[in-house]
Amino acid sequence: MIVDLRKFIKNEEECWNELESVLDRIEKNPLDRMSVAEARRFHYLYERVSSDLSKFATFAVEQGTRRYLESLVARAYGEIHEIRETPHKFRPIHWFLTVFPQTFRTHLKAFNVSLAVTLVGCLFGGFIVTLDPSAKEIILPYQHLLQHPSQRVANEEKSLARDRLEGRKAQGAAWYIQNNTRVSIITMAMGVTWGIGTLIMLLSNGIILGAVIMDYILAGETTFLAGWLLPHGSFEIPAILLAGQAGFVLAAAVIGWGKRIPMRDRLRLVSGDLMTLIGGVAVLLVWAGIIESFLSQYHAPVLPYWLKIAFGVLQFSMLVLLLCRSGKHAKSEVETKEI
Repeated sequence: MIVDLRKFIKNEEECWNELESVLDRIEKNPLDRMSVAEARRFHYLYERVSSDLSKFATFAVEQGTRRYLESLVARAYGEIHEIRETPHKFRPIHWFLTVFPQTFRTHLKAFNVSLAVTLVGCLFGGFIVTLDPSAKEIILPYQHLLQHPSQRVANEEKSLARDRLEGRKAQGAAWYIQNNTRVSIITMAMGVTWGIGTLIMLLSNGIILGAVIMDYILAGETTFLAGWLLPHGSFEIPAILLAGQAGFVLAAAVIGWGKRIPMRDRLRLVSGDLMTLIGGVAVLLVWAGIIESFLSQYHAPVLPYWLKIAFGVLQFSMLVLLLCRSGKHAKSEVETKEI
């Protein structure tokens, strides 16, 4: 093949410069997106320069030009065929309203197991207290829960003539947040015991909850119970269930269920979802701790029970809508599959 080399370079040099300019722009601003027309032009330039390089390969002369074309083709090939994770800025609101609920729904079976175990614990705790009210001295961990419910109600309603938590609300909120977050993290982490530790934690929490509920119902203090538990419990109890969900997701990754994937890879697949779930739990528990200290501990006549109950029901309804509906029509950002 006879080629007028100088004329060839002169005719093609404009395309080479254009391709180099496009590549420089892409490398300088990797987040910029091309239009369809620009992408087609870029691909055309890549093919044309590749063809020019194949022609140059037959010549021993012009080694500098040949190396230049090889560099252009290699850069263009990398841009066309590379799979690159697009760097993105963490957006807390988007994460909480979209990624968190999507992750929850991805592992719904694990949540159902967490809920079922907790309900079994509640039924058992309620049954034990119904059968033997004195058993609460063994089951319940906190001193104020050991009082007779009617006595506690009378004492707390009477003490509200003065602010018994004055100067200690922030300290109380910090304690509630710290304690509940610690329990949640342990509940998730115990998933490494093939889920046995998570199951025990949920069962234990369920027994305590069931015993408290039944103790107040038997004493005829259901209204006080609802007004006390619902404002913070509408977030706190679901948060513990979500921690259990994360624990069972971790357990499934550890067990593998016959999948021929190394444990390291199974854990890597669910690591992002675990962080999302426990992150969502932390957000819920921070809010629950604040509400428990600044609202739940104040009863009638300071705060009417109906108002506290309505607040708790509203919160719980919003949480259900968030988890079940939010982000449903958005593009899923949950990359892992349930194991």
